[in-house]
Amino acid sequence: MELVLRQRQELNLLMTFELRQAIELLQYSTYELEQYIRQQELENPIIELKEKEEKPVFEERLNRRSSFSGSAMPVDVIQSSDRNMRDELLDQAKFMSYDEHTQILIKYLLNNLDDNGYLQVPDNNSNGYLSFDEGDIEKGIHLLQQLGPIGIGARDLRECLLLQITYSYPENKLAACLVEHHLNLVADHKWNEIALKMNIEMAVVKDLFDFIQTLSPRPCAFISNFPTEYLTPDIIVDWKNGEFIFHLNDGHLPTIHMNKDYSQSLHVKDDASKYINTQYKNYQWLISSIEQRRNTIIKIVHVLLEKQESFFKNGFRSLKPLTLKEVADEIEMHESTVSRATMNKVIQTSFGSFDLRLLFTSKLETADGDTISQTKMKTLLKNFIAQENKFKPYSDQKIAEYFNTEQGITISRRTISKYREELRIPPSSKRKDIQV
Repeated sequence: MELVLRQRQELNLLMTFELRQAIELLQYSTYELEQYIRQQELENPIIELKEKEEKPVFEERLNRRSSFSGSAMPVDVIQSSDRNMRDELLDQAKFMSYDEHTQILIKYLLNNLDDNGYLQVPDNNSNGYLSFDEGDIEKGIHLLQQLGPIGIGARDLRECLLLQITYSYPENKLAACLVEHHLNLVADHKWNEIALKMNIEMAVVKDLFDFIQTLSPRPCAFISNFPTEYLTPDIIVDWKNGEFIFHLNDGHLPTIHMNKDYSQSLHVKDDASKYINTQYKNYQWLISSIEQRRNTIIKIVHVLLEKQESFFKNGFRSLKPLTLKEVADEIEMHESTVSRATMNKVIQTSFGSFDLRLLFTSKLETADGDTISQTKMKTLLKNFIAQENKFKPYSDQKIAEYFNTEQGITISRRTISKYREELRIPPSSKRKDIQV
């Protein structure tokens, strides 16, 4: 075996710490940026923060265990309290003259209720030292009906509706029969089949359906209170003197200064000075990265105000097609930079606060060579379905044909189906009303 020494030249692209930091800061929201700055103060002795008196603008929102997922509508402000309905029901159970086993059973059931009041019984019905059989569970559900809203403790929708009929409308035997045996047909709007199976007139089917709609599918909504979330807009847009202006909601961020106690150490040649110089470079890069992030966002919002002026005036129905690449070309930056800079950002307008990425939407072609945004198309679809004949709702194919021929918008049946599902509009078979 021959040992040979060879020399090879290679070109590699390595991402430095500073570059990673700049990319990371670019996609931070204002709140996340503030937390990052404060963390850097703890890690870097060079950094000294000076607080500002200005407070951030924020909106109060109820946390429903969902992210700010691009909902097109702002969330109403709801205050939460420390106690919730579950706690109140537990207190009521304590004042009832139940034996110890029953008290434990009710507590066990209450702790296994989901946020809508449905009972989620685990496979092993044990609370640690007591096990409950099916008879115990049935007894516990019956006792829960005496403590809380009728329907609480149900294990599915059918049982929930039946409990409400049994306790509140025991005389309505037809409704109980419909819910118990034909609820799946109600969900599918198969009115003729219901009338045939139950041997009743269509008018009776309609009365039963109208009655069932008065029942609550969620008997105990908000059994658990959720913490109040404070949404901090990153960009605030206002209308002043006949034009749209904006500012970044970062005036409350602390000012980053250099700790003067270390200024002399920068020029001393010893082991400690190496560490201080490294931290000083990190301090400079932090300031530079924050300023770069700020300038990038400002450039992007300038373009958005120009391109989406109709949106800021009229809302989502006037949103124009706009892609990340078009904005990137406008400000002479890479598309990935615009993508990161618009990530996790919230823009506040006169009609609500929204995810900044909602202002970017792809386009659909029209017969005259023009384009419309997907968001506007969804608005047109929603309005069209709202005005249809409820006894003969349009299929997705018929809707696609209407927009292609009557509106000159090139769109397929599959796209109509996709938009309809995103709008949470059921298919035509489930939109059909009862015709008496």
